[in-house]
Amino acid sequence: MTNNVHNFQVRVYYEDTDVLGIVYYANYLKFFERARTEWLRELGIKQSIYLEQNTGFVVRRLGMENIASAKLDDLLNVTTTISEVKRASLVFNQKITNQTQQLLCTTKVRVAYVNLGLGKPCAMPKDILGALKRVS
Repeated sequence: MTNNVHNFQVRVYYEDTDVLGIVYYANYLKFFERARTEWLRELGIKQSIYLEQNTGFVVRRLGMENIASAKLDDLLNVTTTISEVKRASLVFNQKITNQTQQLLCTTKVRVAYVNLGLGKPCAMPKDILGALKRVS
């Protein structure tokens, strides 16, 4: 992590691809999710603690643009930034590039902090909000 940019590397495995060795589009969503989760972990936000309190992050909206294909054995870099932090939601901007820095995929994801029992948005705890505001 550098300032407000987080980088996460992932290798493309056989299980991520189709018969031609090209990454199946839905697997980009998994790569993006892993990168967001790792950044939160590095910020000291352990999602399992909040799940025990019956709260957590859920994806509210996302838009994804596939630009080029990742292939078997590629080493991908997932870059994540936060463009907006509100009391009960935030927006992540992410992109995936390959080992030659070719842009493959981008996404913009709004996540909401939710009381899982009620299924309704709620304010993020102050420690989460503070950590997110420091990097946005």
